[in-house]
Amino acid sequence: MPTYSPLTPVGVRVSDARVDELDDGEIDDLRTALATHGVAVIPGQDVDDEVFLRFVRRFGETVFTVGETPVPGRPELNVVTNVGRTRPPRSNFHTDTSYISNPPAYTALRAVSVPERGGQTLFTNQYAAYETLPRHIREFLDGRAITHVVTGVTPDGRQESAATHPIFLVHPVSGRTALYLSTPERCAEVSGMSPQDAAATVAYLFEHSTREDNVYRHAWSPGDVVMWDNRCVLHKADHHGVVGERVLHRGMVAAPA
Repeated sequence: MPTYSPLTPVGVRVSDARVDELDDGEIDDLRTALATHGVAVIPGQDVDDEVFLRFVRRFGETVFTVGETPVPGRPELNVVTNVGRTRPPRSNFHTDTSYISNPPAYTALRAVSVPERGGQTLFTNQYAAYETLPRHIREFLDGRAITHVVTGVTPDGRQESAATHPIFLVHPVSGRTALYLSTPERCAEVSGMSPQDAAATVAYLFEHSTREDNVYRHAWSPGDVVMWDNRCVLHKADHHGVVGERVLHRGMVAAPA
């Protein structure tokens, strides 16, 4: 039976688990753990894309971000890699594909190639980000929304390029409130604010969310599967000083409509 060990300041390590052997009750437990802790680190998974995709599908309907590079033969998955690049990829803290009206609830990554050094993935605790906001800031922002816009990829006309979401998001499973935003360049407007005030507000909330004591750094090991709940964490890759190939395969799951 899987055992859960909380990480600090966000996440949980899941031991004694095989993603291809979890029963329905254990999947429900993992879904609850994601809603509670934001991130699940599941080590020691010697699985291929078929098994990984089957695991991801158990959480709901898969979604794919138009403009990403699909895994050959597995179009529901995309490749995250530094291979063949002349300069490191760029990454900033964000939540996945928030520029659509029903963003992915879950994202999962499996380690394909782990670099010799570096290449960590960082996660923030957006429950804590909300709960540690000064009261007057929470009162000022209560009921406001952010308009999220696409950056970095080009929608092909089948996918939205902008959507509006509440700044304070009540998680449908945990019932807790998270501070919901993305990287500032994707946060185009804040309801009821001038462009200048909106930019300053987003910058403040982003810095508050990503302060060092609110960040967990995951160092990848061979066989790792990591899954997170986009409704209560931000994430980014640290590409500084990476030595060796960093290849991950990613699957995403839509939130229930």
